[in-house]
Amino acid sequence: MVLGLTGGIATGKSTVSDLFKGFNIPIIDADLVAREVVEPGTKGLKQIQSTFGWQMIQPDGTLDRHALGTLVFSQPEALAQLNDITGPLIKKAVIRKLQGYRRRKAPLVIYDAPTLFEARGASGVNEIMVVTLPAELQLERLMARDQLSQDEALERINAQLPLAEKAKRADIVIDNSQTVDKTKAQVVRWLNEAGFGSLITTKANQVKK
Repeated sequence: MVLGLTGGIATGKSTVSDLFKGFNIPIIDADLVAREVVEPGTKGLKQIQSTFGWQMIQPDGTLDRHALGTLVFSQPEALAQLNDITGPLIKKAVIRKLQGYRRRKAPLVIYDAPTLFEARGASGVNEIMVVTLPAELQLERLMARDQLSQDEALERINAQLPLAEKAKRADIVIDNSQTVDKTKAQVVRWLNEAGFGSLITTKANQVKK
């Protein structure tokens, strides 16, 4: 089974991903894959340079993530262009990783993707888990985490599909507005209800809080 794990920016998706890791459940991290497909010399980086200009490339030949982020989070059309470039490349890489886990007969794989819906990746998963919290808490956490002004933080939040809409499309909704232990309890309940209780091990207690 492939579980798509997503949420909104700063809603705590990484916390839930860490919980799954604590149970030794394999994770395919779309953010890591997205970095791999734009490394120096890749087709992805060349397409970004040709689309958005040389100013997106740092002197050492790597992607200037800050410059690209500033652009795409302020211009929806630029974000759409970026997704069109990286989306197909990420999809191919993810399929290769999934095939590897299937060969090893992994019963459950987590596809951790912050833009699962926006990048049209939901079709490749069996069920979708969305991590949520109230809008005001999301804004507060994002401002504190990334040292952003309120306007900058709202710009990034509004660049994504509304969290309420993601929750509507979800098979499982995890409320991450309280403690890590309460979030963990929801994850454990789902694992048991979905028939994956045997994957829960004592290593779960080693998850960073």
